[in-house]
Amino acid sequence: MSRPMTVSGTTPEGAQSEQEASRWVRAMFGRVAHRYDLANHLLSANIDKSWRARTVARVRDILIRPDARVLDLACGTGDLLMALEQEAHRDLIGSDFCHPMLTGAAAKLKRASLKSSLVEADGLALPMNDASLDLITIAFGFRNFANYRAGLVEMRRVLRSGGALAILEFTQPPNPAFRALYNWYSRHVLPIIGGAISGAPEAYKYLPESVSKFPDAPDLAAMMRAAGFDSVEWEYMTFGIVALHIGRVRGSPLP
Repeated sequence: MSRPMTVSGTTPEGAQSEQEASRWVRAMFGRVAHRYDLANHLLSANIDKSWRARTVARVRDILIRPDARVLDLACGTGDLLMALEQEAHRDLIGSDFCHPMLTGAAAKLKRASLKSSLVEADGLALPMNDASLDLITIAFGFRNFANYRAGLVEMRRVLRSGGALAILEFTQPPNPAFRALYNWYSRHVLPIIGGAISGAPEAYKYLPESVSKFPDAPDLAAMMRAAGFDSVEWEYMTFGIVALHIGRVRGSPLP
């Protein structure tokens, strides 16, 4: 059973407004950017790579179109953006509102001889025209938006007919017993390990809190439909700790 929605967006401790929440998240990611990849891969035992690979596979029908304009939003240090470019074999666009994250992404793109462009921008106010994109992906970034509904509406605005949105995000496992075990690990073990790796324990205290407040998968699907997305589907991965949602803009049936 899904939980009732009680928040409009992420609510870091002490933030009294959407603006304060946004500033807190930007500053927090700036502090962990230098160890972000190491912490992610260690804490997930590298399973995060398979989550991104599945995302790429699900949007491949649009990705391989030579004329498709693709944005990886909240791209962080660029892991999903790189996987998307390697599948598409052409330049794409990555965007994030945290400059240190983009600095890391630029360095990784250069090392891999990839050519995607990077834009520093807020997902709630994208510097793109209406109906100008064919695909938006966002991996582990949507949960940090200060306003979920506004973010979905903004992403729908810039997608044209036949386009799609793919959201890869942590969620609460549907199995009650596993959910309890996962929540214990997230609250008691993850902050210690993540804090030691990154030097920013508050970031890994925020992570489980943000997941617990985030909409369950059925609720997020309903929010996507309310924002104008069609044929919304989702799938759980790794015992339900992650969900991949795909929403299409009318004119593009699911494969």
